[in-house]
Amino acid sequence: MILIADLWLLGYHHVIATYTRLAFDRNSAREHRFFLFGPPVIVFSVTFLLAWTFGLWIITTIYLYWQWFHYTRQSWGISQAYRGRSGGLVTDNPLFARLSFYLVPLWGILYRSWQAPDTFLFVELQVIPVTELLVDLAGLCAAASVLFWGYSQFRAWQKGQLAVAHTYYMLSHYIIFLVGYRLIEDITFGWLVINVWHNAQYVLFVWLFNVNRYKQGIDNKAVFLSTISQPGNFLRYFFVCLALSTLVYGLIAVIISHQTLMLADLPLAAVIYQTINFHHYIVDSRIWKVRKKTMQETLRLKTR
Repeated sequence: MILIADLWLLGYHHVIATYTRLAFDRNSAREHRFFLFGPPVIVFSVTFLLAWTFGLWIITTIYLYWQWFHYTRQSWGISQAYRGRSGGLVTDNPLFARLSFYLVPLWGILYRSWQAPDTFLFVELQVIPVTELLVDLAGLCAAASVLFWGYSQFRAWQKGQLAVAHTYYMLSHYIIFLVGYRLIEDITFGWLVINVWHNAQYVLFVWLFNVNRYKQGIDNKAVFLSTISQPGNFLRYFFVCLALSTLVYGLIAVIISHQTLMLADLPLAAVIYQTINFHHYIVDSRIWKVRKKTMQETLRLKTR
């Protein structure tokens, strides 16, 4: 039930939210037309060929590691947005900040690789071989870096210079990756915890971006998107996107159900849904870079 609620209320909406950036207004569609037409065909073809050649396990394995990287990168980008909105209070060394940020997720994925479960999301899985010693070393480094980070935040608090929002966000990052990848033994249940967090995070971030774009009022060049993205109308925005995602994924389900559910001895649904995921990862890696000037201006960030 939790998985269904996550997919319907957040996961599918998460994907549709990407298209509010790609295609909900004429200028965005023109700017990102390559991502709308070229990559989907390529990604589907590669995904299908890999699954057909090696079996479904290979796209499940690719998904395990790619979603881990994607979730971590998105979290890093949002942490940088909090840094940019901190008014200069976040003064830790950028190299150490990045190292500390990535060590906990790295420990988590190394643990899952060492754990070597037979299935992930109810599909056969194979993992990269990892030794227990490497997992333990990564865990020690992660613990040391988080403790040092915590000490630096305590010192900033003593001086009255704590960036509260950024600190709370970093805590959520460490806790979610620790719980999702290390403390919950079942890989699918652990993934579900972090997937709910990731999806909700993305939906809210895109909402904030769109509100900042259209806070001055309705834009005649983007009437639909600017209308649903007015400040204070989050519920309208959410339910419009939810209706659209329900329609799109409902149509996909109907199309799949009218097939034999197999294509060249492969479950068509698995190939299609993973194609959507992989295409989404590629697109997100290009359109949401916080270091871009347009992103910084829209989100009112000050970066150093």
